[in-house]
Amino acid sequence: MPDALRVMVLTGPVRMSDSGHTRRRILTATGAIVAATTLAGCGLFDDEPEPAPAPDPLQPVLDEALALTSAYDRAIQAQADLRERLTPLAEDHRAHAAELARLIGATLPSGAAAAPSAAGPAAQSLAQLRDQELAAQETAVAACLAAPAERAALVGSIAACRATHASALR
Repeated sequence: MPDALRVMVLTGPVRMSDSGHTRRRILTATGAIVAATTLAGCGLFDDEPEPAPAPDPLQPVLDEALALTSAYDRAIQAQADLRERLTPLAEDHRAHAAELARLIGATLPSGAAAAPSAAGPAAQSLAQLRDQELAAQETAVAACLAAPAERAALVGSIAACRATHASALR
């Protein structure tokens, strides 16, 4: 009989304790808790959409460059005798808009023709353009003062150009 005692066959499951928790269950539960904590921390379960990015601070300067271009185009169409005087100024604003759009990564609108404005005296058209130039120049100066160094040179040049245009429209 001594040989019979040496061979023992276990037919039941081996448990770590009497509580019913196996090593596999404990490791699975621990892994699930770690995974849930990690995913909760990265925002996977957030229902709130991400806020829209703030507009570029140079966007108002670009918008005014486009508005000035349109204003010049309308004045040129309404006052053919001002074409020679106003075309270079309109081209300056087109160049400003193109460079600002490149700098901030914006897309310029398609080149739709400007609707002609009601024909009035040339002096009135020039006065309106001058007022727009002065307002746009103030915006550019404010943007220049707030801009980082790599942008300040361009915006400062645009502000100076707008002041020169206002003077040329007298």
